[in-house]
Formats: sequence, structure tokens, C-alpha cells
Amino acid sequence: MDPQCRAQDVLRCSICAVSIPSMHCDVCNSCLCKSCVGEHLSDLSKSHKVVPFEQRSSTPNYPTCTQHTSRQCELFCEQCKIPICVQCASSQDHRRHEFVNIMTIFERKNKDLQEDLKELEKSIYPNHQKFASNIQIKKANLKEKTNVLTTDIDTQGEIWHREIDAVVNILKSKIHEIESYQIGVLDKQQEEINQIIFEIQQVIINLKKVLVSNDMSFVFSNKSRNTEFRNLPPEVNVSLPRFHSQKIDTKKLQEQFGSLSSMSDSMYENEFAMGNLVSDVNAENENEFTINTTGKEASMPKEPKIIVARNAGQGVLNSLVCLNDNEIWTSGQDSTIKLYNLQGELLSSIQTKSGNWPWDIAITKSGDLLYTDPKDRTVNKVRSNQIQVVTRLESWWTPRSICGTHTGDILVLEVSYDEKQTQVVRYTDSSKKQTIRVNSNGKPLYSFGYYNKFICENKNLDICVSDYGAGAIVVVNQTGKLRFIYTGSPGTTERLFFPSGIATDSQSQILTAESNSQCIHIIDQDGQFLRDIKHNDLHFPRVLCMNNSGNIFVAEWEAQVFDVGVQETETSRRLNLENGANYKLFVTKDSIDLGDFNRQEIKIKWPLKYIRRYGFHTRNLFMLEAGRRCETGEGCFNFFIDRNQKELKMAIDNAAYDQSEGAFSVKFRTLRK
Repeated sequence: MDPQCRAQDVLRCSICAVSIPSMHCDVCNSCLCKSCVGEHLSDLSKSHKVVPFEQRSSTPNYPTCTQHTSRQCELFCEQCKIPICVQCASSQDHRRHEFVNIMTIFERKNKDLQEDLKELEKSIYPNHQKFASNIQIKKANLKEKTNVLTTDIDTQGEIWHREIDAVVNILKSKIHEIESYQIGVLDKQQEEINQIIFEIQQVIINLKKVLVSNDMSFVFSNKSRNTEFRNLPPEVNVSLPRFHSQKIDTKKLQEQFGSLSSMSDSMYENEFAMGNLVSDVNAENENEFTINTTGKEASMPKEPKIIVARNAGQGVLNSLVCLNDNEIWTSGQDSTIKLYNLQGELLSSIQTKSGNWPWDIAITKSGDLLYTDPKDRTVNKVRSNQIQVVTRLESWWTPRSICGTHTGDILVLEVSYDEKQTQVVRYTDSSKKQTIRVNSNGKPLYSFGYYNKFICENKNLDICVSDYGAGAIVVVNQTGKLRFIYTGSPGTTERLFFPSGIATDSQSQILTAESNSQCIHIIDQDGQFLRDIKHNDLHFPRVLCMNNSGNIFVAEWEAQVFDVGVQETETSRRLNLENGANYKLFVTKDSIDLGDFNRQEIKIKWPLKYIRRYGFHTRNLFMLEAGRRCETGEGCFNFFIDRNQKELKMAIDNAAYDQSEGAFSVKFRTLRK
């Protein structure tokens, strides 16, 4: 019969296996009926204890002594930590040992086992079950978060690809625009030269007819045009801009793309402490992965206060330099150098020795004022209101920008008279100690031409020059060895980089006024881009300086700003100006500039002397007609302006007709965030 199909039987005697047991031997753990008790007791190999079945297991089952197998262990040796019998207790092996009734130890051990069982059932076993369950939850969450992370990284990659494609397309578009414009210029000149060639051919034909006819009246009436044709028309030089490819910095690229945060070491620790119930199933969220952006901003100081120094008179502020936290020297388009406090109060003024404009001003380590006089070719120092000439340059060179150094020397940026060479010269007192002009390959470090260049010394003693003509910041160390040339951040690929005034801060960061994008551009001492500082009320920053508190003082190119919208014309279509789009119109002393409203960059400059006419068609529609010598070529531009119409007309009138050079006075304005 299949055992699994049998019914459960009653408990029966261990000897006869028939009768129902009424007795139980606790020593042998045997069930006995009354008839079989005698047979069971007849086994004299061991002692027996037979009790009623209901009292079974009430008699302790003592262990058998390992030394005396016929005896049971009723004692426990405290020194040897083992159960022993009475005979062992009297032996030499346990002489002078302490003995305890084995039942005392049994009850103690039994109590410990009960506590262990309770802890296993109530704490340890549930915790292990929960631990196993949480592993499954963690695995599921980890997979889900991995999918989210990989999706985020893929999304970032797609964004980067789109941005790179956009940058490439913008650069290509600009090249094609320049090519199209210059081809148009060449086509126009070709038409003109073809017309002249045609006229020369006609003159040749007529002269041949006159010579063949021998008609004196024709000979006397003919007027020579050789003088007219002898000079070729001005040659139009066309060129394309250079493409400055940037070396890919893989480490910087990875930082800008994004990075994974480091994992906490605690994720490898056992967070389930035995003896404590774990109730938070979501405890694994403490080790969740996060994506970090580049850490540059974390190390950046808070945005400094920007104080704009604006000329309340006429002309342009050429230079600023802080005497201390509350006083600032300024120079403009006259022969006076003025000291102001931050309330705009004039504290002191100094007339240049020659009566010429100072090109640049600076402060020495000891607090003396320095200025350069290009017309007089001198570098001058003002001490106690007395002017002394530090040095007079040889006739071939003129001093431009200047700065004092931490060692007490003077650095002067000098330009040759033909403006084809630029050099930096270090003077100790009046002695020339160092000249920096070329790199290790003998190539010029700095651009030539009239373009502005400004100089400063960094806290690490590097010599920093902002080279507007080269569109670069050129940095050499104190020995004159080139450290790096910075030509703009990745964001400047859409437009050229035009650094102007330059300064450094207490962290050796380099700041430059970037008038094209209307911002203050900041890089670190190794030429890595950090940030741009922009403000809606910051227009055409030109020169800047910093005081000891880290505040930035900025002087702007003089300009009035007007919000306008473009009305489509044939010329605006040719230049891809979006119909109805918002732009900014800047009126300066020398030009009218059209700026991109969103990107804050100058798109078009119309020099005032090449503008044929301007005015309002209607109350809100302003017209400007550019001459052929403007960079846009000939054509009319129409702009909608909703307010300040009179101010726009007045600003252009003043710029076009009032070219007088008056004395300047300075007002300071703090730009709020």
C-alpha cells in the first residue's frame, strides 16, 4: 500500500507494536504498554525510568560520562567547562575544582536558547528576509535609473550634435555671406572697368579713323583722354577671414559635457544592523546617482559689483585706474587727468606737461600716477603734483598702454611710428631692462596697426596684453616666454572676439572689456574660459579696472541706445535682416551701429561720414541711406521705433554736426543684478 495513501495510525507500544502505550521510559525515550514494562526493565545494560505516558519527558536525560560510560553526568566542572559524573569529581583530574549541579547549567543554557530562538524569529529572520527583498527592489531601481541616466546622456549628446551642426552651419553661412558680398563688390568694379575698356576701344577706333581721313578739322577737334585713362581705378582688395580652429581639450570637453558624481563608500556597508528592525524599504535612495555639470562655476566667486563710469561731458573716457577703494583716476579726450570719488565729486586734477592727451594712465606700487604721452614720446610720473619724465622714447617708438608692476618696475606697450611693430618694454626707474616683441620662433607676438592694445601684470607676474587687432589676449611670463594666446570662448565662434581694456583680480583671473558682445569676458590664469558678465545697461565696454574690494569699474564707448524693429527692404533682405525682428540701434560719436537684440552683438556699423541721409518717413518709421563705402554697400534701411523718436534724431544730429572736443566730467552708476 502506498504510504502516502495510508491513513494516520495511533501511537503504539515500542515493543509489541499493538497496544496503546500508557507508560514512557524517559531514559530510552520509548513508549510502553503495561504488559511490556517488565520486558523493558529486564535490559540491565542501562538504568531506566518509567513514568506514566502523560508525564513523559519530565525526567531530565543526563549525558553519559565519557570516562565512566556506565554513569550519568550530574555535575558540571566550572574550571573545565564540561559535564562530569560523581566518580570524576573525586578523581585527581578535577581536584579542587568547583562543581555545579548540571541542572543549573541546563536551565541557564535552555534560557539562552529560548532568547536565541526569540531573536531569530522576531528580528534576525525578518531582517534577512527584508534584506533579500530589498536587493530585488534595488536591482529593479538600479536598472530603471540606469535607463534614465543613459537616456539623459544620449539626450545631451543629441543637443551637442545639434549645437555643433548649428555652429558649423553659421560659420559656413557667414563665409558664404562674405563671399557673396565681396563677389558683388567685384562684379560692380568689373562692370565699371568693362565700361572704361569699351570707352577706350571707341577712342582707339575714332583715332584710327581720324588718322586715316587726314581731315584737319577732325584732328584739331579731337581731345586726348589718355590722362583720364592712364590711372587705373582703385583696386578692391577682397579677402576672407581666417578660421581659428581651437585645439580640443578632451578633459575640458568632458567637464563641459557633464560627469557622474562619485559614489559614496557607505553603499558598500551593511545598512541592516542586527538587533534593529529595518522599516525604511527605500533606504537605497541615499546612494542615488546624480549628474553634475562642469565644476568651474562652483569655484567661481560671486558676481562682482559693476560700476560704470560715464562721461557727462563730451568725448570718450580713455582710461580708468583705482587709487583706492573710493577714489579713481580718469583720463579723457583732453589734457586733464582727474581724480573722482564714487559720488562723482572731483577731488583733484592734473594737466599733462605737454598739453597733449594722455593715452593711458596707471598707478605704481607706491601709489604714484603714471601716464603716457605719445605725441611727446614720453612716459611720465606724477608725485606730489609734480610731473617728472621717466623716459623719452627714441624717435622710432611711441608709448601707448602702461602699467605698474608688483616689483616696482613699469611696463610700457610701445608701437613703432609706421605702426608695423609692437613691443612691451620693462623699465626700472628710467633704464630699459627688458624688451618683449617676438616668440621663440621669431614671429611677432602682437599685431601691428593702429588698433588699441592694453597691458596689465597678473598676480602671478604674467604680462597680459589685450590685442584688439589680433582678436586675442596674449600672455607671456615675466621672462617674456609665451604662455598662451586666447582667441575667445566656444561661444565666440559665431562672432569675432574683440578684447579692449584688461585687468586682473586677486585670484589671477583675467578680465577684458569685450565691446563686440557687450560684456566683460573672464578667463583664468591659464587661458581657460570661465564666464561672461552681461547687463542690459552695459553697452560697448571699453576700458576697466578693479579696486581691492573686487568691484569692477568700466568706461564705455559713448553711445545712446534705441530699441527698433526692421522693416523689410531690398537691402535688408540682402543682409538677411529679419523683417519685424527687434534690434538695438547704437548712436556713437563716429557711427550708427545695429546690434542683435538677443545675442548682444554688433551686426552692422555705418560710419557717420559715409551715411548719405537719414530722417523719419513717418512719426514711427526711421530711414537711413548708406553710401557705397559703408560695409553694407549702397542702400536704404527702414526701422520702426515706438518711442524716443526725437532723442534718436537729436543724437544723430549731435554726433554728425557737433564734433567739438569738450572737457569731460564723470558720473558713476552701479549696475544692479
